[in-house]
Amino acid sequence: MHYYPEKIEKEWQQYWAKNKTFKAEDSSKKPPFYVLDMFPYPSGAGLHVGHPLGYIASDIYARYKRLKGFNVLHPMGYDSFGLPAEQYAIQTGTHPAITTVANINTFRRQMDNIGFSFDWDREVRTSDPSYYKWTQWIFLQLFDACYCKNADKAIPISQLVDEFKTNGNKDVNAHCDETPLFSASDWNSWDEAKQQTILLNYRIAYLSEAYVNWCPQLGTVLANDEVKDGVSERGGYPVERKLMKQWSMRITAYSQRLLDGLEDIDWSESLKEQQRNWIGRSVGAMVRFEVKGQRSEHSGSNLKPQSSNLEIEVFTTRPDTIFGVSFMTLAPEHELVAKITTAEQKAEIEAYIAKAKARSDRERMADVKTISGAFTGAYAEHPFTGAPIPIWIGDYVLAGYGTGAVMAVPSGDQRDWSFAKHFGIPIPAVIEGSDLEKEANESKDGILKNSDFLNGMTVKDAIKAAIAKMEAMKIGEGKINYRQRDAVFGRQRYWGEPIPIYYKDGVPYPINKLPLQLPEVEKYLPTEAGDPPLGNAENWNWNPETEEVVANGEGYPIELSTMPGWAGSSWYYLRYMDPTNDEEFCSKEAMEYWGNVNYYAGGAEHATGHLLYVRFWTKFLKDLGHIPFDEPAKKLVNQGMIQGVSEKVNRWIFELRAGSAPIENLTGFKQEINLVLFESNKDGVKFFPIKPTTTIFSSSDIRIEMNTKVVLKKGSEELVYRPTTVSLNAPISQLASPRLSFDQKCELNVEEYLTWSRDDENAIFICRNGYWQNGKFHYFEQDTTLDKAFYTQPEVEKMSKSKWNVVNPDDIIERYGADTLRLYEMFLGPLEDAKPWNTNGIEGVSRFLKKFWNLFHDGDTFVVSEEEPTKKELKALHATIKKVQEDIERLSFNTSVSQFMICVNELNDLKCNKRAILEPFTVVISTYAPHIAEELWSQLGHSESITFATYPAFNESFLVEDSVNYPISFNGKTRLSIELPASMGKDEVEKVVLANAEVQERLEGAAPKKVIVVPGRIVNIVV
Repeated sequence: MHYYPEKIEKEWQQYWAKNKTFKAEDSSKKPPFYVLDMFPYPSGAGLHVGHPLGYIASDIYARYKRLKGFNVLHPMGYDSFGLPAEQYAIQTGTHPAITTVANINTFRRQMDNIGFSFDWDREVRTSDPSYYKWTQWIFLQLFDACYCKNADKAIPISQLVDEFKTNGNKDVNAHCDETPLFSASDWNSWDEAKQQTILLNYRIAYLSEAYVNWCPQLGTVLANDEVKDGVSERGGYPVERKLMKQWSMRITAYSQRLLDGLEDIDWSESLKEQQRNWIGRSVGAMVRFEVKGQRSEHSGSNLKPQSSNLEIEVFTTRPDTIFGVSFMTLAPEHELVAKITTAEQKAEIEAYIAKAKARSDRERMADVKTISGAFTGAYAEHPFTGAPIPIWIGDYVLAGYGTGAVMAVPSGDQRDWSFAKHFGIPIPAVIEGSDLEKEANESKDGILKNSDFLNGMTVKDAIKAAIAKMEAMKIGEGKINYRQRDAVFGRQRYWGEPIPIYYKDGVPYPINKLPLQLPEVEKYLPTEAGDPPLGNAENWNWNPETEEVVANGEGYPIELSTMPGWAGSSWYYLRYMDPTNDEEFCSKEAMEYWGNVNYYAGGAEHATGHLLYVRFWTKFLKDLGHIPFDEPAKKLVNQGMIQGVSEKVNRWIFELRAGSAPIENLTGFKQEINLVLFESNKDGVKFFPIKPTTTIFSSSDIRIEMNTKVVLKKGSEELVYRPTTVSLNAPISQLASPRLSFDQKCELNVEEYLTWSRDDENAIFICRNGYWQNGKFHYFEQDTTLDKAFYTQPEVEKMSKSKWNVVNPDDIIERYGADTLRLYEMFLGPLEDAKPWNTNGIEGVSRFLKKFWNLFHDGDTFVVSEEEPTKKELKALHATIKKVQEDIERLSFNTSVSQFMICVNELNDLKCNKRAILEPFTVVISTYAPHIAEELWSQLGHSESITFATYPAFNESFLVEDSVNYPISFNGKTRLSIELPASMGKDEVEKVVLANAEVQERLEGAAPKKVIVVPGRIVNIVV
């Protein structure tokens, strides 16, 4: 009976679906175990072979835990709101819901084909109103809560209101925006609008003006983790900083708890460190510098500054260096810039601000080489000496970090040093032994000098003394600061959860009747007035009396922004526990039973996005008593990336222009004599004519030198043009011959490429021995037997449709089967490592499964013996049980596949077809290759799925050897071997070996000088 994976895999997938084999029980005598994958965004491209890597590992773990006697919850769903579906809707007019459902159907089919043991009855979709009803509910809990620093947790906003009514805010210690002191009588005298406006300063979900990452082409605000190198992560569009009214979340209130919680969870140290760096805890001091009146001249003026009530607050981790401050730098967006800039400096400042606006925070922080800034014309007063300090702006200071201002100490900070050197600002030394000619002294050791009362102190002591003096003078105080900023929550897009807020007199109020469903809109672009797409809805006002959506012009306007993608993914792990509950987001009974996630798997790229937000929401829900734990997952596993192998070619573009004039407009120049110079590895320099506009491609086995040039001649006059090489966005990987190993060459089918790319139909493809042009090959020499292949160059990079290097799992499954795909993905290397996809080796995995199948069959007949197994057979089995169990527990899935191969080879050599061996071995391998295991389990006579079997117990006694094969050496050279009982002692081994006839023959009757016995290893006879 032959092994036909395409037949048995479909049959067992249908069986699992029909019988709900992997359905988790909400209560069971078995201990619960929760295995969770980060759910996918269902894109139109579907899955490629890189996507299932983490899912396969999680599935193996879930199946293993079931076999070990656990009631396993292993769900799956879809992060189904997001930009791609909306972008498609803008382009085609297709409603995002239609596109999303179609994409989900593709994903579901592909995941079913791979044989995952998901409990599909618990599927969630973030775009389903029955789901986002509870996302909106959680938002309202955040809106109706504040963070009490005394209790160190969130509390209902109603408790804060009670305190205001009784005592005002003088004793309130809450995480909030800057709020003036007010009394109880003040509060009670204010109207509702005034009170609600004050409460926005305290709410955890709040509306305020803030600088945000605005992407004009996407038409929305982006979170910091959605911006890479100044452009949007999705689409690569420019992002600018913009001040606008926006919904935000006070994640900063949880900064310290988010740091502390990392100590109690089993997550990778690298991911924890990413979160620590993102949160960025710093200990130092907050110092206030008074801004003096404007000067009429530059820094050389002796005019005394006029008094001012303006202050600049600065956070510093090095208050000991305060006497080294020689200038101050404000972020270009700082609110004081417009107030303090002098008339003379206004134009320069405004020009600089406009330039800085186009750069994202990430870009500004990453660019340590560019030095730029502008002087405001204003001065601050040194808090200790009273000396005037010039105030500059510079884009290396961020409005969103600290206070948006720095006291610049160029002797102690390299960026300040570079700024001061560039603009000729003094660099006073405050640490003994500093050599400030080449760089700043950023060491935190040393003795203070030129620092008044701090002179002679160590840095550590000086920090304490400086803070004490500041507090005594009331010019500053010790403070802990965090780099993390509040999370922007609104998106100016259509395809997202509506924010359940309406506005009365411009003040936000909650909509408590949920879900507030997305309205239909005529178009998905912003309105002509620039409002978000929800502004196109005809019925998007709220009547609080009837609690229903009404036509525009009636009731009160509803919020036009929608929630960000991370909203729905910040609590989905809870909904899986109780997905059909209409009364609450998750019952307490379900949460008490399942607890938080035991095993959570996903990419490390979510470290400072989703994984921070889900921890934040979890802690918040715990604060208000809605859930019984404050971390979402006990253990987190980051799978590596399966990378694609892209086939690359060099493409040379000649910019044939004189100034702005195209080359064909250059009168009198002879275009037909243009020559290309290139170097062949074989034959040296070659010349041949081309047209000026020709595109040239070069084979990977030749080298085009950078002095390649095009020369245009007109009499004695020459115009020389040098080419640039550009990346080629074309399906090279699909049009090249398959690569069996990374070292092998891959040949491009030039004719197929030209059929695909009409733009390059006159291109020249230069090879080692000639060149292709217009579908014909032209030899440099007359020898027509030479190789005329055009070779590509492999490059390992992210697997992506845009890079034409995607491998579809459907194709692999169609050819080899899902079990082969599952085993092979695990076999590629350690789970957490990045590794390139290479089909070299997949044939071996396929042959292994056929060899495993053949252990149970003699030709077309299923034959399994009931005989008792031998010791060698038991050893092979139990070595595998032990190894695979240990591998799965430590998530070393690739080494298990190797062990399976070893075991099958050993059983094959032993011609073992015994039930006592094959049946438990089938259970062990079923976690990795469930389809073939189910089929063989059925053929072994079992009527129930192998899912309900018990993982075989390891018996160490079967690995204990009864005998040892001792190599016998003479003066270190092995000459023979003798099999002896493993229990034999050292002296007895020596006695038996020396009595051996062959040993005696080699000794020739002489007594050995020495006999060295290493028990269980070797015997060495010295003669």
